[in-house]
Amino acid sequence: MSAAGEIKGMTPPDIRSRKGQTPLVCLTAYTTPVARLLDRHCDIVLVGDSVGMVLHGLSSTLGVTLDMMIMHGQAVRRGLEHALMVVDLPFGSYEESPEHAFGNAARVMGETGCSAVKLEGGETIAETIRFLTARGVPVMAHVGLTPQAVNTFGGYRVQGRGADAERIRRDSRAVTEAGAFSLVLEKIPEQLARQITADIDIPTIGIGASPACDGQILVSDDMLGLFTSFRPKFVKRYAELGEQAEAAIAAYATDVRNRHFPAVEHLYVNALKAGDFT
Repeated sequence: MSAAGEIKGMTPPDIRSRKGQTPLVCLTAYTTPVARLLDRHCDIVLVGDSVGMVLHGLSSTLGVTLDMMIMHGQAVRRGLEHALMVVDLPFGSYEESPEHAFGNAARVMGETGCSAVKLEGGETIAETIRFLTARGVPVMAHVGLTPQAVNTFGGYRVQGRGADAERIRRDSRAVTEAGAFSLVLEKIPEQLARQITADIDIPTIGIGASPACDGQILVSDDMLGLFTSFRPKFVKRYAELGEQAEAAIAAYATDVRNRHFPAVEHLYVNALKAGDFT
């Protein structure tokens, strides 16, 4: 799909104006059917690079490509009318230079119809955020645990403990001053997330952060119990759809092997003779 027509629903200024108001509800989506389910309930739907792990079986987000993000972004766009759609820029698509980042962000926005992009990083990426926002690309920032830097961090570890807290504060201030309209805070101490939320004037969206954040986000497949390879501490399971799906698949397999499916009501027949389906 090329660029969508007029985008309805939430806008980046709408999200920014929600600072200190009713908490923002945010979830991820990668497909049209899930986007339709989320749209009635969410303020922001993120097409996250977590798609690499959740749908493509990758061990991290580092193998996700721009083409993958665009394909999933197009699918999600078809399912949204209300929620603000944000697309992650994947690893390697924005670090080279602000100009390189703008080219890729413009392509993502043009080909998916999204309203904003998300970049990971703080002070090191502030110049790029400033460059993008000055050229009409709204940016959601992301600091704390940034999964694209997992190799640098040595794993998916809590960030901002002890003296490292000042780094997260500097990063948060830097992206705010650069023009980001919102900020994801991932896997940092609760007290630090609470302080940052009070200190900056854009909404914070927590994932493993604090209930004091201006909003919360989870990976939908984690929250629904569909992705079960591992379960971070910050995930609350609101359903166990993976278990239910496996039970349904097992029941289907049993019915097929016992010739109980398809039954008469599932067939197109002209007339039945006695004993045809006994």
